Amino acid sequence: MSETNVATKALLNIDSYIDKLVKKIELLSYVNPTNIEEEKEKFFASKYLTDPVFTYPKRDFDKFKLHREFFTLQLELIEDNKIRNLYEEIIYFYSGLIQCIETIGEGKKFYYNSLRSFGTPTEEDVENAKFILHFEDEDLKSEIFQPKFSPDQAEEIFREYSKKYDFDFNIKQSSTMSAIAMVLNNIKTLVINANHTFSENEMAVLTNHEIGVHMVTTMNGLEHPLKIFSHGFPNNVETQEGLAVFSEYMSGNLTLKRLKELAYRVLAVNGLAKGYSFSKTFRSLHNTYDLNREDAFYITVRAYRGGGFTKDYRYLTGLKKIYNYYKEGKDLSILLTGKVSLDFIDDIQYLIDNKYAVESKFITDSYAENKNTNQTINFILDNLKK
Repeated sequence: MSETNVATKALLNIDSYIDKLVKKIELLSYVNPTNIEEEKEKFFASKYLTDPVFTYPKRDFDKFKLHREFFTLQLELIEDNKIRNLYEEIIYFYSGLIQCIETIGEGKKFYYNSLRSFGTPTEEDVENAKFILHFEDEDLKSEIFQPKFSPDQAEEIFREYSKKYDFDFNIKQSSTMSAIAMVLNNIKTLVINANHTFSENEMAVLTNHEIGVHMVTTMNGLEHPLKIFSHGFPNNVETQEGLAVFSEYMSGNLTLKRLKELAYRVLAVNGLAKGYSFSKTFRSLHNTYDLNREDAFYITVRAYRGGGFTKDYRYLTGLKKIYNYYKEGKDLSILLTGKVSLDFIDDIQYLIDNKYAVESKFITDSYAENKNTNQTINFILDNLKK
């Protein structure tokens, strides 16, 4: 840390106060419906015609007070223009997340707030998704794709894999989530879907994705004097998910099946953006694109939860950006310093150079060697439009 002068103290105080406020706004803690399985049964019984009605966890913060506390921070006390501008962008970013959380379950209100925070697919993104769907799947009857591991067994596999890294984290199971696994950054916890039976391929993907990147960046984020590395830079979702899927690729576990899942997510968010109902988007995935009804349902849930959550198309755009970045021979470790974004690489390096941040302590295991041998995957990633 540079000399602790008045300006540095002001920065540390502001950063610490933001940290206190941000701990209340883990969006994924609020946006996952609590009644997914019950609504799935009703939806299937209706022959895919009656849209699900989801319920959500209660918000446990005062939204007006939280907004006020963010915007009364005295950023003018940060004398360094570059750092002050970064913190201005961070506050606007978090304000957008609060607006997302406060409107969960309120239809278009949530959708428009989600749009401001995460954007929506371009025509190019949709073309990329359809391009991926033209390729023929691997043999989906292969042993590696068959359901095999219970949530308890999956938990043991995660614990064994985590021995690659010198850090500790919590694992818990949940029956109220649309993903099959996810990391909750603010409580250093890996959450496993208690309703899912995991295949060998899913476990290979999830260990590299959730622990190899999401937990690695969680733990690296805690190493810095500044806490913004822990709670996230603006637009960090695309970079973080791109890094995570890229870890699947580098470990040799990225399949056409998985790439198609990311493509379906783009199409689901595109259906949302076009104003389609839940049932229409589901039927498009299931009938037009031949996706089985279970996967079509959960992918549609991910896009429509909260009232319209556009984040999911970013996995594919993020993968392409990180793949290009890697092919250009650039340093991936700077992107593992925390919940950071490609857009802020210069700022991250500036903070490191000025002793406000440190180099990555933990490096994603799979990044050491490219173990992908699937030339079709290489061909697709090389030919996705930027």
